[in-house]
Amino acid sequence: MIKNLLPRTLPAIALALLPALATAVPADAVQAPVASTAPVAFHTRAQAPLLLPEAVERLPVADEQREGYKRELYKHWNKGLNPTDGCNTRAEVILSEAVVAPTVEPGCKLTGGEWYSYYDGVVVASASGLDVDHIVPLAEVHDSGGYAWTPERREAYANDQNSPLTLVAVTAKSNRAKGDKDPADWLPPLNGPVHCRYASEWVSTKLRWNLAADEREHDALARIAQNCTTTEVPYESAP
Repeated sequence: MIKNLLPRTLPAIALALLPALATAVPADAVQAPVASTAPVAFHTRAQAPLLLPEAVERLPVADEQREGYKRELYKHWNKGLNPTDGCNTRAEVILSEAVVAPTVEPGCKLTGGEWYSYYDGVVVASASGLDVDHIVPLAEVHDSGGYAWTPERREAYANDQNSPLTLVAVTAKSNRAKGDKDPADWLPPLNGPVHCRYASEWVSTKLRWNLAADEREHDALARIAQNCTTTEVPYESAP
């Protein structure tokens, strides 16, 4: 089960076991539900999930169009779900994914806390060591259909907390290694169940936002799906 059916956090006691689990469990193993350390204001609707192979086949295939892309077209890190709390979208995601909750000081300065970066299996002990990654990078969104969006829809994607899949807190190192690459050119360095999870979140986000995949990307996702045949991909179409 991927994380939009589960809270965004993992219990601290499980962190030491995660590297071993990555090699010891089947590729499409399901994560157990755990208790969240921070309130999350996600809005979800019950919907029958797809299995990953079927979900991949539902992606429209089309050539990419990068023309006109500028990062500033996608206004990101706006005032977040609670415009009065002083925390922007980035900080709210970091707070929601804390394994050990940090102290929130005036101006939304975060001290202490602990996070688990699922891309690379690293425990992070400071919010400054995290990036908040768009599962489907902004440039990839533009290539795949975002070039035709209104400014309002671009901002909605760039700050999407109505799905817990669009944004994820990971190590800065892993996020910058990924850049704007799609799964044909980059996958998390941890494999097995992590690849199943990553592919399911990528596909779910593309379906949610009605985005296409190019042929290489689609083929890469289909190859991953062959080893993740019971991985579920629930999603809700974005407004």
